[in-house]
Amino acid sequence: MGAATGQPLQSTCQSRTGSRRKTYAAALEQAQQLFRAAAVVGPATSPVLVFYGLSQAGRAITAAAWSLKGEDWRLDTHGIKVTGFDRSFPDIEIRTDPPGTQGSFVKVSEVLDSPVWDMDPLRLEDVWDLLPPNLRYPLTTRDRLTPLYVDEVSIGAHEHPLLSAPVCDIPDRVINAGTREALADFLASYPAAAQHESYEITHALSLGPEAPPDYTRYNHGGGELTINWLMPEGAGTGFGGMATGPERLAHLRTLTRGYAGGRYFLPVLGSMKRELHPLTAWWAVLYALSMLARYEPAVWGKLISVDNSQYAVPIERLLERAINHLPVLIADAITEVST
Repeated sequence: MGAATGQPLQSTCQSRTGSRRKTYAAALEQAQQLFRAAAVVGPATSPVLVFYGLSQAGRAITAAAWSLKGEDWRLDTHGIKVTGFDRSFPDIEIRTDPPGTQGSFVKVSEVLDSPVWDMDPLRLEDVWDLLPPNLRYPLTTRDRLTPLYVDEVSIGAHEHPLLSAPVCDIPDRVINAGTREALADFLASYPAAAQHESYEITHALSLGPEAPPDYTRYNHGGGELTINWLMPEGAGTGFGGMATGPERLAHLRTLTRGYAGGRYFLPVLGSMKRELHPLTAWWAVLYALSMLARYEPAVWGKLISVDNSQYAVPIERLLERAINHLPVLIADAITEVST
């Protein structure tokens, strides 16, 4: 579905009961109407509409989830909380309900294999930086952990038994350091990427195997590096025992998260065991914005004032992209949980 195009959300969901089927259809219809409404209003109210569109889509996701039995697909509370409205915008704190509860955020996270965090809060800025559209819209000047795009088209079939792919959007601070140690420290926040076997190094014979990474820089800042991973046992059904393109692609998809047709390495935050699913990262950010708009309208009005707030443009860009990106992510999530 696109809010602007009016195309309906669709999935391969086969509802198991009449109530699940009806909830699935009604929730998606409500989500579509809320997204359409959000597309024609300004940032003063759009986060409320976008968030509740996503929240209703969450009910469709759990209704479609094959892993939820009996009445476990039903949702009750939001399952997520925001505090610290007296803090600066990036420092607003987000917590979730404990795992195993029936709140919408917790249950949707469960079926998407995404973590929750009921003990240690996350800062809004940390979750904000997990969204690919925010790469060019930082909230502060601190060192960021942002998604690393992986070019699937370039993996191909190589004359070696490894999965090899360009990992993009590595920040300037890592490239400028230019050392293997700086890269290792950075990738420690991206456990799946850090499991690499090797990467391209500068071709200086005098440096030997400890030569530094051979980055390709972008004109607009940042750069990329071709990284190699071992293929799992059993791969190598192609000519000469080499892994085929589909085998390499399948392995890459076990290491990364999908986002609107692309694949990304996402950082693991705090004490979490794995990275947030992109849809739950959107959920957390939009919930915080919607709560500000609803319960702190004067504060929200200042935040979205282009003349008075450094956050106004990033917020406006985020809300624009939400209306276009969320329907795609929701449809992908329904397919993910129902197959």
